[in-house]
Amino acid sequence: MTVVVFLLFVALVLAVSRYTSRRAQGVGGYFVANSSIPWGVNGIAFAGGYLSVASFLGICGLIAFFGYDGFLYSIGFLAGWIVALFVIAEPMKRRGTFTFSDALNRTFSHPGIQLAAGLSVLVVSLFYLVPQMVGAGVLVEPLLGIPHYWGVLIVGSVVILIVAGGGMTSTTYVQFFNGGLLLLVAAVLTGAVLLRGIDLEQLPPEEGGAGLPKYEYRVLPAQIEGHSVTVDLPGVRLVDRHAVLDRNTGEEQTVLYRLSHLVPAQAAGGGGYSAEIKGRTARFNGRSGPGWTVEDIDGRSYVRIEDWWRWEGGTSSHLAETQARTLRPDGVVLMNGAPDGPENRIRQMGGISTLPEAYGRQTGSVGPLRLLSVFADRDTVVAVPRNTSFTTSGGERVTVHYEQALAGSTFMRPGLMFPLEARTGEPALTTLLNRLNFISLMLALFLGTSALPHILIRYYTVPSAEAARKSTIVAIAGIGLFYVLTMYLGVGSLAAGALNPETSNMSAPLLARSFGEVLFAVTSGIAFTTVLATVSGLIMAASGAVAHDLMTNLVKREVSDTAKVRAGRIVAVVVGLVGIVLGIAFRDMNVSFLVGWAFAVAASANLPSLLSMLFWKRTTAQGIIASILVGIGSSVGLILLSPDMWVRYGFDPATAPMPINQPGIISIPLSFAVLVVVSMATQNRGRTTAGTAPGAA
Repeated sequence: MTVVVFLLFVALVLAVSRYTSRRAQGVGGYFVANSSIPWGVNGIAFAGGYLSVASFLGICGLIAFFGYDGFLYSIGFLAGWIVALFVIAEPMKRRGTFTFSDALNRTFSHPGIQLAAGLSVLVVSLFYLVPQMVGAGVLVEPLLGIPHYWGVLIVGSVVILIVAGGGMTSTTYVQFFNGGLLLLVAAVLTGAVLLRGIDLEQLPPEEGGAGLPKYEYRVLPAQIEGHSVTVDLPGVRLVDRHAVLDRNTGEEQTVLYRLSHLVPAQAAGGGGYSAEIKGRTARFNGRSGPGWTVEDIDGRSYVRIEDWWRWEGGTSSHLAETQARTLRPDGVVLMNGAPDGPENRIRQMGGISTLPEAYGRQTGSVGPLRLLSVFADRDTVVAVPRNTSFTTSGGERVTVHYEQALAGSTFMRPGLMFPLEARTGEPALTTLLNRLNFISLMLALFLGTSALPHILIRYYTVPSAEAARKSTIVAIAGIGLFYVLTMYLGVGSLAAGALNPETSNMSAPLLARSFGEVLFAVTSGIAFTTVLATVSGLIMAASGAVAHDLMTNLVKREVSDTAKVRAGRIVAVVVGLVGIVLGIAFRDMNVSFLVGWAFAVAASANLPSLLSMLFWKRTTAQGIIASILVGIGSSVGLILLSPDMWVRYGFDPATAPMPINQPGIISIPLSFAVLVVVSMATQNRGRTTAGTAPGAA
């Protein structure tokens, strides 16, 4: 059924695209829908294009894993629309025709501005495109049971059909269709979360119709002396030990023990065996294999596996069960010590272990404020998934997933993802960098919205500046409502224990699955159309930038409208293919985190030029060009040198040249400063009246 629902949504999107594409006539029809979109439709389309997979999947996942800090993304994404409403909306409509560069270049008629602005649109679109493609792959793995890369390929192919075939008209109505459905499903899921409340006795099963019971991770008493450990497991032997050190104090923060022990096994066909590993049936071919062996004891068969257990350090005298994925040097992948496969996969983690005494073991149905107050109570104990990765002395790459117990009051206040307060023994420099990273992210989210190319281009699809303002108000209302609902989707996912520890991006679909397979299929289908809506807008913006801005300047002659449309369609195909490749490469990163980088690049490259063009009379063409190029170069360069990228290169993140992950706090002021300095230095060469009045003709 899930496959049928998924295909139905894809078919509906293609039908909407096909029907509306008939209205895309000429260059104006292809790039800006002939500025004929009603403001109400445009407002919902704004929401459909802006509420990307990062909002639906990424933010819900971040809230489920990091509580209040995840919700800060919602606040930042919404706050950026204030700038769009009061500063950008009407002036952009008055000054532009087809693209972002039209508005910048209206006063100057300088080919360099078109080239720089076109390049900026391409770079920002690609940065924003990556998380959408990652989200598409994340969705299809559990929905259709196919690999991640197939989801990316499907999205890329469908979007290429939408954009190359129908242009902005079909893109607008696909986004309108998606925006309405997304708000509806978020409201339905929130209502279901409140109606169910929190129940510690009857946790929903995993994997929908399969009805896999929720797994209870064991906690075993242990005697720990130095590097030795004694625990009550059959045939237990200590194989390895790994200590996770606190980066600030150098002390052992948590210790992981690799234990070899026996698990009862049953003979299977073909000389193989099966055993229950973490509540799943794992298959073993033969009597031995990488990391496991079968042993016969007193007439019974056992499989000896090696898995990891966690000791929290300090005075604790127990080991907590974990999950671990191991990549051996010979390329074999083991999941929890057994061969990785369709049946032996990762189990869901997370949940609430203790409620305040007044509630006992269940709250029953709750109101919106009551649910949040229960989570924020200091007597509530939540278990959130965490992980650590390392390489063993034998060359095995191991990722261990475990549950960290937190007080509800800690979970629902700032500090889990963005530690703004100094921790015990933490150097002052580390505290400062944490705060700068947070400020940098918020700066990018607040300033980046109104500079995103797929948002700016929507102002040209309505007939007037007044319509642009009205559509922005509609967008703010829809987007604001959705971001309020993300809080309930995030905490609801945690309450249901519906968290995949390998990717936070699946929290919302897994929450829907906890209510039944139908809602899971519908939610996943709508999430998939969300990807289609956002990606089509991004590719449309990139298509216009190349065909309308870059090509005209590179060819050095007037290009016919027919050639521009043809070039736009070709660019749509090329950008779609590039997005597919990048989406596959970045599959394991949270989509909202990746989007934060796109906002930083947009704010650095585009916003200084937009604001100076509207409000500073002494802006010059040279200043705008320099600002855009420096904004692109500095933001992208700092991202490539950041700790998170350093990890992807295989280096220690502590040695990254850029000490924080978010570049906006450096690149945005730098872009503004370059614009001012270059404009002041080129007054005699680039005189302008750009700031006479916001949006002046």
